[in-house]
Amino acid sequence: MARWWEGAAELKPLTHLLFPLCFHWIAEEMTVSVLVDVTTEALCPGENTCSEAIYLNGLQQTIVGIFKMVMLPILGQLSDEYGRKPLLLVTVSTTIVPFSLLAVSESKAFVYAYYVLRTVSYIISQGSIFCIAVAYVADIVDNRKRAAVFSWITGLFSASHVLGNLLARFLPEEYIFEVSIALLVFCPVYMAIFLVETVESTPKLDRHSSYLNKALMVVQERYKTMKYAVTIVLNTPILRSISVISFFYELGMSGISTVLLYYLKAAFGFDKNQLSEILSMVGVGSIVSQLVVLPLANPLVGEKAILCAGLLASIAYALLYGFAWASWVPYLSASFGVIFILVKPSTYAVISKGSRSTDQGKSQTFIAGVQSIASLLSPLAMTPLTTWFLSTNAPFDCKGFSIICASLCMVISLCFACSLKLESSPDDQDNLEAPLVS
Repeated sequence: MARWWEGAAELKPLTHLLFPLCFHWIAEEMTVSVLVDVTTEALCPGENTCSEAIYLNGLQQTIVGIFKMVMLPILGQLSDEYGRKPLLLVTVSTTIVPFSLLAVSESKAFVYAYYVLRTVSYIISQGSIFCIAVAYVADIVDNRKRAAVFSWITGLFSASHVLGNLLARFLPEEYIFEVSIALLVFCPVYMAIFLVETVESTPKLDRHSSYLNKALMVVQERYKTMKYAVTIVLNTPILRSISVISFFYELGMSGISTVLLYYLKAAFGFDKNQLSEILSMVGVGSIVSQLVVLPLANPLVGEKAILCAGLLASIAYALLYGFAWASWVPYLSASFGVIFILVKPSTYAVISKGSRSTDQGKSQTFIAGVQSIASLLSPLAMTPLTTWFLSTNAPFDCKGFSIICASLCMVISLCFACSLKLESSPDDQDNLEAPLVS
């Protein structure tokens, strides 16, 4: 219990980071369930199944995944060089405009415009906000206490999701986007005023250089730092292993996330309220598991055991959704979110443990880039497969067959996790190579 309170005490210096981020997460989550109804109604009026909406979501995720492969490592490198605060301010601000469009109108044209701008927003912010925040934590918190702190942060993330889903459940639909925008605007304003920078900026380029030379120097710097990030991961067994684990886990889970809500709406006729209830179930249980179970269990069993348990639960989660034979089964499946939600904080802890203090941003965002490769590949299979088995032309009656296929990716990830070997922090070893950034 003392370790639990130690983890909580470590959050005090992070107040001005986590407080606004909670508002940001609430604002984003409260729109998730209502977006299914809004997009389905706009693109396929009067229907429960909308293949166009499913394909648009798959296309969006693929495009985002392609650009995130490059964007995430660059944002991580920039945060290492020029500071966490400016990068956080940029990334948390990108969601405001897309949601503003839906607050103005939910017509077909505005929904298409939303998808375009939201895709750009996802490229910049999806994954990068959390990775930069984790790097900010690593700047402040001692290596031995990071796992507990990461669990607290992901617990707050889950609590924010619960609050967001509760707002979506009880707020009238016409007010959801307005409230969301207000919370989204609050986040960067608060950070700009109160958040303290933890990284000393590197010297700027020579002001007397020509613009062309400056541009070339920037490109060269980005190439060198990206090359260095690749070297870090490939030369560090822990990071190399967790990259493979994260890839296959994200390949399966992102595919499920892309189609799940549309699958539930088509297969069981779920509306905004029922979707919010299922999302809230995952959130409520995960709060307890991340704020209480993980900080207490980590010193006893370690990150590897927690990671394997989370992956095993994710397999059960996927299989129950895939074989769901009644409308109550998705609620049972959602209950496994209590355990599989631990995959994320344990992954962050393993990455942080395998990285030097000066390379936290590079390592976290590079592996997030690996995950983005998986997230761009999964819709290529999941979207047409889900649409096919939800249609009347399915070869056999199993509406969740695509989700069952996705569970195989988590099985592969679990196999690699079982062979993961955790070593001492690289900060305790001699540096193999100096950073290649100027």
